[in-house]
Amino acid sequence: MTCLLALIVKPTLEAALSDWLLLHPSIDGFTTQQASGHGTGHPMSITEQVAGQRQQLIYWLELDSAIASTIIDELAANFSGSGIHYWQLPLSASGLIR
Repeated sequence: MTCLLALIVKPTLEAALSDWLLLHPSIDGFTTQQASGHGTGHPMSITEQVAGQRQQLIYWLELDSAIASTIIDELAANFSGSGIHYWQLPLSASGLIR
């Protein structure tokens, strides 16, 4: 089954994670998106607390579910302690409109 894997990361991880994903043999490509995080689920700096949000990036990857599970395990080994948050969602359809 195909899934959509979302990785939510701090901007400081952008270069390292992008390089890691680009070099991974099971990943054909990905999309990144800037986002703002809200809530108390993650620690925020004083500046972020005053602003009421923290800056983060979302990486979107379309993968087979089994490969996504492997990617998550490899991320845990290679980026331990980095605070990467992920979502793995079933993808009912995808394609390219020409």
